Amino acid sequence: MNICKNLMPTMRQLDGFTKYCRASYFAFIHSSPNFSVEVHTPDQEVVIALGSNVGDRLHNFNEALQLMRKSGIHITRHGCLYETAPAYVTDQPNFLNSAVRAVTQLGPHELLGALKKIEKEMGRTDGIRYGPRPIDLDILFYGKLRVSSEILTVPHERIWERPFVIAPLMDLLGSTIDSDTVACWHSFSMHSGGLFDAWEKLGGETLTGKEGLKRVLPIGKGLWDWSTKTSVMGILNLTPDSFSDGGKFQSVEAAISQVRSMISEGADMIDIGAQSTRPMASRISVQQELDRLIPVLEAVVGMPEAEGKIISVDTFYSEVAAEAVSKGAHIVNDVSAGLLDSNMLRVVAGLKVPYIAMHMRGDPSTMQNSENLKYDNVCKQVASELYLRVREAELIGIPAWRMIIDPGIGFSKNCDHNLDILMGLPNIQAEIGSESLAMSHAPILIGPSRKKFLGEICSRTAGTERDPATVASVTAAVLGGANIVRVHNVRDNVDAVKVCDAMLRHRKSVSPS
Repeated sequence: MNICKNLMPTMRQLDGFTKYCRASYFAFIHSSPNFSVEVHTPDQEVVIALGSNVGDRLHNFNEALQLMRKSGIHITRHGCLYETAPAYVTDQPNFLNSAVRAVTQLGPHELLGALKKIEKEMGRTDGIRYGPRPIDLDILFYGKLRVSSEILTVPHERIWERPFVIAPLMDLLGSTIDSDTVACWHSFSMHSGGLFDAWEKLGGETLTGKEGLKRVLPIGKGLWDWSTKTSVMGILNLTPDSFSDGGKFQSVEAAISQVRSMISEGADMIDIGAQSTRPMASRISVQQELDRLIPVLEAVVGMPEAEGKIISVDTFYSEVAAEAVSKGAHIVNDVSAGLLDSNMLRVVAGLKVPYIAMHMRGDPSTMQNSENLKYDNVCKQVASELYLRVREAELIGIPAWRMIIDPGIGFSKNCDHNLDILMGLPNIQAEIGSESLAMSHAPILIGPSRKKFLGEICSRTAGTERDPATVASVTAAVLGGANIVRVHNVRDNVDAVKVCDAMLRHRKSVSPS
């Protein structure tokens, strides 16, 4: 979905800012790094691009971000993560690229000095221009100002020809203009449609997903390009009281047998949960959850069949998340998006693993009460409330490139709400995109499997009788933009998503725009 193109009329907001921005354009033209009159305001909003193609590229990014924070650069937004082909000097490894928005009190040349110091500390040396490097940090924008000196040009002079720079830069924006600073950044492009036009003229979203520019999410030891196929996440409930299969997989042996079966049927991911989140479920303690979870998790991680599969832990406790990741889990799947444990977001930020943030009001014991089921526009409100959670997660330190969003089918939703969400995923993406294009690009997980609303529609009281209805809802979700489907019946849904993916590929081949 091309959110920028769909919401381009909002660029008319630029008109009101143009004259204001022009007054600031030339504040630093021909300035000198040795000239002492460098204007400092309390805060300047800046954009910094990151690139790496030597060593552990992701580790280099993490280290650079940490050093930037220590240098007085407060990071507020992250772009998506891209694996890109090298430009100019092509005989070198692929790069990881991204960009961040930040606030700093450093002047432009002080900022440049801080970034050069970080590059040096991380092992960058003078070498071939555009050649391999452990880290590359470039100032793309500095407040509403143009800077031109012997050692610094802002906006960066080669932004407009580089898709690997423009793509993560676009991620840092919303499709609506949220400040006069952002309006000036758009004006710097010299296009009537601002940065959106500049991106479209390079090829825009049609460039992503190709060999030279892949949007990726780091999981385990690899980089996941979720544009290539829909992933099927098999559910393993270790609880005695889950609505569909409670009590069936409480022993390690039974759990391992079920995981082996789901993997043989084509599961890409296994989601292991030891705490029931069905409506009206009572909460167990951290220790009880760990006692159920860890023996099974350790056994699953040790299975030869699990090699190359992604293991997710379904928990809203930060202590459980930390212990599970230490035992080999790759993803934290939190139905509360951090609302049920105030430490969760900070812990996940430190774990540096992907985080699934799901929309829910209240908790499992209150989520279906009348107050939590009040919506005027369910897709718009779910998107808005979910964005507030992922925004908090990002400010605490979970980059956009590690987040997966789940609109929470069956959680604080009635039957009509669930149907609206299944049919309205593009609307949810667009609403999130008005605030953050990076978050609108995040992979979407949908979990309708065997849920009550399907039973209401099809008159099926038993959860296991709802598998055909699950296939129908999964099909709608995938065709609407879902990237991961969380299901009990792996075999049938693997076939369903294969057909959906084939249809999507066919649609793209006949209508590439």
